Amino acid sequence: MKTLKFAEKILSIPSPSGYTKKIINYLAEECKDRNLIYDISPKGNLIINLEGKNDYTVGLCAHADTLGAMIKSINHDGTLKFTVIGGPLLPTYDGEYCYIITRDGQVFTGTFLADSPSAHVYQNAKSLERNEKNMHIRLDEKVKNKTEVQNLGIAPGDFVSVEPKTIITKNGFIKSRFLDDKISVAILFSVIDEIISHKIQLKNNVKIIITAYEEVGHGASSIPEVNELIAVDMGCVGADLSCTEYDVSICAKDSFSPYDFDITNHLVKIAKKLKLSYALDIYPYYGSDVSAALRSGNNIKGALIGPGVSASHGMERTHLDAVNNTIRLIIGYLS
Repeated sequence: MKTLKFAEKILSIPSPSGYTKKIINYLAEECKDRNLIYDISPKGNLIINLEGKNDYTVGLCAHADTLGAMIKSINHDGTLKFTVIGGPLLPTYDGEYCYIITRDGQVFTGTFLADSPSAHVYQNAKSLERNEKNMHIRLDEKVKNKTEVQNLGIAPGDFVSVEPKTIITKNGFIKSRFLDDKISVAILFSVIDEIISHKIQLKNNVKIIITAYEEVGHGASSIPEVNELIAVDMGCVGADLSCTEYDVSICAKDSFSPYDFDITNHLVKIAKKLKLSYALDIYPYYGSDVSAALRSGNNIKGALIGPGVSASHGMERTHLDAVNNTIRLIIGYLS
């Protein structure tokens, strides 16, 4: 459960795309504790270097940024209009607690609500479409108009972080928003811990890249020099897919491109050899940091793996089995 506890901690650190300094700095401190060689790029990505035997470099990436929102404007009654960061399922935001983070570091609490939030008042409370146009944030402050909100220091461009509501159950489930992709960040740090504690000799040099803008499409558009890049990101669970919350997913193709034939085959071979519970799937509505790296012209091979996660971009859930299967696959690939 150590990986899940690590995930629980980083899930508690607000990090919508564009507001990731706190979580990247936290992870940098974790690197210091492990005596790792690391750097933070100008873009804000954390890059960890592990030395291997061969003059060949494998990149592993996961993203620390999450979905979220930003204040768009202030309504006349003191409520807040917002614009989303990334692609959340907005119906699941309705009624969720959130944090408004101002440019000078103040934090205010609030709640996402539909513009018809009461069934006792609004005839269309149940039927109103939940979207940016028809929703607002109710601020937990005694404000009645736009000026009073402005006087608090709240303004357009302030970030909004959604309460993750993380729970770890006794039987190994972790339920939370933003397992996409903080569970994978926790997995990569567990891989590092395994390499250190068991003194695993790596075949190749490894660069672990924790990106800061994946949810908006350009997290790994600029990366250090690697020969190949494997995204560790959530595996999809649902209709026409074989992956479950207990499997490590190996993605053969997403909405952008097929992944590298040889790397994907090798990952499947390792999963079979280690008798892991795995699934090989195609994701029709999905893009990864590897997609961003390839779009930007990086001359690399790419692949995608990760733990199966249910209800992506909503109230997500995975299981310790999927986490452990993913850790074992990565270590099997690197050693």
